[in-house]
Amino acid sequence: MRHKSSGLRISVVAAMLMMLAPLSSMAAEVDAPIEARAFREFKAGNPATRFGALEFVGGIEYTSSNDLLGGVSGIRFRPDGKSFVAVLDTGHWMTGAIERDGQGHLSGMRDVRIRPMVDASGREPRSKGDIDAEGVTLRDGEVIVSFERRHRVDVYPDPGFETSRPKRTLNFLIPLRELRANGGLETVVAAPETSPLSGAIVVVAEKSVDDEGNFYAAILDGPRKGQFKVKRHDPFDITDGAFLPDGDLLLLERSFSLLGGVGMRIRRIDGDSLKPGALVDGDMLIEADLGQQIDNMEGIDVVAGPDGVPHLIVVSDDNHSIFQRNLMLEFRLNP
Repeated sequence: MRHKSSGLRISVVAAMLMMLAPLSSMAAEVDAPIEARAFREFKAGNPATRFGALEFVGGIEYTSSNDLLGGVSGIRFRPDGKSFVAVLDTGHWMTGAIERDGQGHLSGMRDVRIRPMVDASGREPRSKGDIDAEGVTLRDGEVIVSFERRHRVDVYPDPGFETSRPKRTLNFLIPLRELRANGGLETVVAAPETSPLSGAIVVVAEKSVDDEGNFYAAILDGPRKGQFKVKRHDPFDITDGAFLPDGDLLLLERSFSLLGGVGMRIRRIDGDSLKPGALVDGDMLIEADLGQQIDNMEGIDVVAGPDGVPHLIVVSDDNHSIFQRNLMLEFRLNP
């Protein structure tokens, strides 16, 4: 009997090890060496730099021999303006740093690494629908990620987010029934501490609209906690957002049609207008189409420029398609 019991214990331990083995392999971090091509013209063959209220500083198109690279849906920069944390809609983290040439223009990326995300159970989900990461933001030792399909806003510890399960999930305040399967919480962004929102987390839906056609949005905490709406300008949907130092909210928007192709624009929302029950709108800073150097633009962040003026960095999601490009564009906000 003792022999059988011992054999049973060994079998149980072996089975447990087999269950745990995939987790360690799935959590492996891999390098993604980057090859980048820099360009200085936003409109090919045209040396103009002023587009709307923005000045084009430069951009890169980048690829990697690592097939995991692609699907970049959100990006946030550290205070140094170089190191970044990005999420891929395949359920991966991407970290690294941008490089600049002698004139300060974007020239490439270094130390780029990709690692699968894990869910609340500590496992890498089996399908994209379980971990379709669309937005990311940084706040007070936390990395906060918004997900589509299985809609949620998860909070990961920072440092340590790459190997950790979320430590909690935020109530996003928007009725779940109102969120479209592939058009949910595309934007999650932390407001500046000095703004009227006092560092609150804001979410905005990509395609989910009310009966009047306005986008659902919400302030998840802080003194102005509550739901609000963003006016939709057809045919554009919202793919990301970023706050300026003064508290105004920038919204990155994208359009797509078989006839019109892809479009991009950036809207500036007065930060003081963000409050429960409000319907907000703002001025268009830039609007572009495939006549300029754009693709499926899905991520935006604001960094401090060397000239003391906010710079906008915008990235594309190539959908892992040979017909699309991974782009990173930089604009200077003109006063």
